[in-house]
Amino acid sequence: MDEMKDFHQQEYLLLKILKEKLDPELYQYAEKELEEFYHKCYQEFDPRAVHTDREGQPRLIKYNRYGEDVSEIWVNEGYKKTVEDTYNTGIVGYVHKPIPDLGRKGNYLYSYAQGYLLSQVEPGFYCPVTLTMAVAYLIDEYADEDLKRRFLPHVLSTGNEELYEGATFLTERQGGSDVGANEVKAVRDGDHYRLYGEKYFASNSGQCGVAAVLARTEESKAGTKGLSLFLVPWKRDNGRTNHIKVRRLKDKLGVRAVPSAEIELEGSEAYLVGEPDQGFYYMMEALNLSRVCNATASLGIMKRALKEGYAYADEREAFGQKIIQYPMVQETLANLQSRFEVQLSALFESIELFDQVMRDRGSRTEEEVAMNRLLIALLKARTAKEAIDFSHESIELHGGNGYIEDFVTPRLLRDAQVLTVWEGTDNILSLEVLRLMHKYRVHEIFIREVEHHLSNVQAEEKYKERIGHSLQELKNMIAYIQGKNESVQTYHSRRIARFMTDIYLATHALKRSQTDRDQKIAALFMDGLFHYQGLDDERIAVEHFDEIMNPQKMKLNV
Repeated sequence: MDEMKDFHQQEYLLLKILKEKLDPELYQYAEKELEEFYHKCYQEFDPRAVHTDREGQPRLIKYNRYGEDVSEIWVNEGYKKTVEDTYNTGIVGYVHKPIPDLGRKGNYLYSYAQGYLLSQVEPGFYCPVTLTMAVAYLIDEYADEDLKRRFLPHVLSTGNEELYEGATFLTERQGGSDVGANEVKAVRDGDHYRLYGEKYFASNSGQCGVAAVLARTEESKAGTKGLSLFLVPWKRDNGRTNHIKVRRLKDKLGVRAVPSAEIELEGSEAYLVGEPDQGFYYMMEALNLSRVCNATASLGIMKRALKEGYAYADEREAFGQKIIQYPMVQETLANLQSRFEVQLSALFESIELFDQVMRDRGSRTEEEVAMNRLLIALLKARTAKEAIDFSHESIELHGGNGYIEDFVTPRLLRDAQVLTVWEGTDNILSLEVLRLMHKYRVHEIFIREVEHHLSNVQAEEKYKERIGHSLQELKNMIAYIQGKNESVQTYHSRRIARFMTDIYLATHALKRSQTDRDQKIAALFMDGLFHYQGLDDERIAVEHFDEIMNPQKMKLNV
């Protein structure tokens, strides 16, 4: 496909969203920088990503020539250049420090826009970026001034300081999602601590300059309430590892760009962040950030899969004509387009709330905190599954070629699969929804907001009625589980979470419908979401295919 198609043509929706949500000065800067980054992604990062995925995967150099354990992790030179180029854009740094050209900070909306573009070509590397964003937040928000002076300029580097990529080491063999079962010990040693134990899935090992690690002090309680947060440099001043041994690298299905390892902490020097025993709370704040990154990566993969599928269908001829002329192909592409647009728009609306909650902690309300966490859980779970489905559909549009590694589609599918697992599975996210219902009665907030939007939105009654019907079903389910035991509530939590997601996205599809084309997108989305039965007499996907797939021809004001 033509990778050099105009940025404004390919990313009209992203730009439209950003123009609505950023102030004019920041939007003007972001538009210029995103266009440059977009072309760098496709011209330079994408070929490097192919090499990293196939021949240039990270490798563990366990011993040096003298037989000493050095536990170094090799990455290829192209990957290193992608690292440098990406961080120098300020994808992490400008959330926390001023953009030189503007003399002011950026925000999460701009950062996640960069992450969405990056994930179209290298979602594997967006994992280290995510980890660095999380570490930057933890240091900036909870570390003391000494730790900030020592580490933050490096974590926020845009080329002016030596870069310290970040990592967050949570997972242990006996724990997994059950973080309260973690056993790594922290022993005080003067003004710092020493960590002892194992971390079982330590992503960005060997590449990170500093990791945020959960561990237990000697006097701590059991469970999550006994976990403290520590900053652990990967190397000591002499250049050797900080008493960290890499047991092995994980041989992963996808996202092969990021080295994920089993590591042993053998007295690693560590520095307490914030208050003792508050580590789990701090890390959960960072986890919400990472979940937004996860959803952002999913949308990036969805976009690339859709682009590849469209371009191939527009080129491939079968039975005397290009396959893009066949009605079923047009229906597939138009439905993918509608799902992509609604979910990208919904994600950035939630990011707007996330940015407000994360950056304005003093004035945020309990209701905003609850809705922020709810939307993150719902959208992370849904978009991760959508990334897999989009990759699958793109493979099918390619036919046999879609299964061949010469094309990008196999890598998209392999990279997408992990997004359902990282930062919490569907089950874990459903339990988060249940916790929010108990702690904040978030379902009542959610229902009020949906009812408010439905009463004000201009849309066909049949669609408003369908959402209203689903909303009543949701109320009935919530009423049913109230008063039931934990087992019953847990069993139904996933169904409730999925119902909430359908309702939220359907309502958003109607709410964002400002043009006739938007209304067609909403109609396609809701027809697919609620699985209307019978024949489709309107055939919107076919009758309006060019308008749906090529909105730039409508000369949108972007």
